[in-house]
Amino acid sequence: MAEGRGRRTPMVTTAEVLRTERVTPHMIRVVLGGEGLDGFDCGDYTDHYLKLQFPAPGVEYPEPFDLARIREELPREQWPVTRTYTVRRWDAAARELWIDFVYHGDEGLAGPWAANVQPGELVRFVGPGGAYAPARDADWHLLAGDESAVPAISVAVERLDPGARAHVFLEVEGPEEEQQLKSAADVNVTWLHRGGARIGERLVDAVRGFDFPEGDVHAFVHGEAGFVRDLRRLLRFEREVPRERLSISGYWRLGHDEDGWQSSKPEWRKVDDEDEAKAAGSVAQ
Repeated sequence: MAEGRGRRTPMVTTAEVLRTERVTPHMIRVVLGGEGLDGFDCGDYTDHYLKLQFPAPGVEYPEPFDLARIREELPREQWPVTRTYTVRRWDAAARELWIDFVYHGDEGLAGPWAANVQPGELVRFVGPGGAYAPARDADWHLLAGDESAVPAISVAVERLDPGARAHVFLEVEGPEEEQQLKSAADVNVTWLHRGGARIGERLVDAVRGFDFPEGDVHAFVHGEAGFVRDLRRLLRFEREVPRERLSISGYWRLGHDEDGWQSSKPEWRKVDDEDEAKAAGSVAQ
């Protein structure tokens, strides 16, 4: 989705806030609806995401909202601020779109917005994007992540066929942040409580110590970029999971907002590509 003059600008959908609810002490669900969702749809992926467009501080945009015009006529610092969130549920019949936000008080942009937004307010977003759904031909599934991955993993296990097998590892701050994951499949869920430890430390240890079942695994690993890289190396080097059987990337990076994380991604991808080359070499030997 390119930006700037003469380039294609993605279409923006405008939805209305219907209600909010506190799922856990640090997870807030915002339910969107309204006529703006007429024609909206999600495909078969379980990790569909939206790029929410928050107005830059102190900037009001002319109606009708035109992202292409904004990017052509306004300086970059006045463009809307983008924050990316997973679609927790899309109910086409009810025309309801659920988005879950991790909330840590006044920290950040989207979390405080979700805590304070009122029914009737408008929300603009681009999407949905997506790339993953559990492979039906896999012998079993591995899903691992932190709070930011809970929505996508919840959708994935809900989508699993009866008889499918999955092992889920989720790291959250404490037991109060656990959620019930529903599935018709055979799903074993391990909740890991951070309790002040480094983000991802207990998650990596749990996956490393896990006795992998026999057979072809399809894995989904997302969350903080540091532990995601550790698990990428574990799965590719030690477990020799083929690259095409992995959906694995950092949703966010400790110490960075989304803008900072996006700007640093090329360097991270370079290291990941180097790791992939090493992994491919070791597997071929």
